[in-house]
Amino acid sequence: MAKLKSAYFCQNCGHEAAKWLGKCPSCGEWNTFVEEMVEKNLPGNIVAFSKSGKTSKPTAIGEIQGVEQERYFLADQELNRVLGGGLVLGSLVLFGGEPGIGKSTLMLQLAIGKNDLQVLYVSGEESEQQIKMRAERIGVENQKCFILSETNIQNIFKQAEEIQPKLMVIDSIQTLYSSDIESSPGSISQVRECTAQLLRYAK
Repeated sequence: MAKLKSAYFCQNCGHEAAKWLGKCPSCGEWNTFVEEMVEKNLPGNIVAFSKSGKTSKPTAIGEIQGVEQERYFLADQELNRVLGGGLVLGSLVLFGGEPGIGKSTLMLQLAIGKNDLQVLYVSGEESEQQIKMRAERIGVENQKCFILSETNIQNIFKQAEEIQPKLMVIDSIQTLYSSDIESSPGSISQVRECTAQLLRYAK
């Protein structure tokens, strides 16, 4: 069983504290702690289970069978190289960097540059019209790329079920929120929850 409790998280580094602190002991920033509701497991026996439902047991690395990963080759050869030879099916890749360095433009190039791939480009920061204007400046057109301006992750999954994309781009994870969590978009709890839901969906 689990119960809801409140905890305080630093919005700069994610440090967790039981009470509000003026200065974060981890990153040294001031006034960055906000209260969020978290789920705490009650004391009891802890048992790990695998996807098959059986109790997990350690396996010698030499006995593990290798599996050839299916990959999608993207239009950008340098991006394929960074990803180790293409995008792995069912994977989740985070592109990070300082504001204004061109992450959104790079992701849009990725979305519209692969003409044989059904793509869903989700933006929580820009409208469909703004994205269309940037796509026209890039000069590449992909009729299989669908644009969605949305921040609710449940609504995003609903649209994805209809479109069935092979590739989904989220710009950005900090703008998304799940109605299962009582905190604002961009908070530590929301980012963790939305990332976990995206991982489950990708699998």
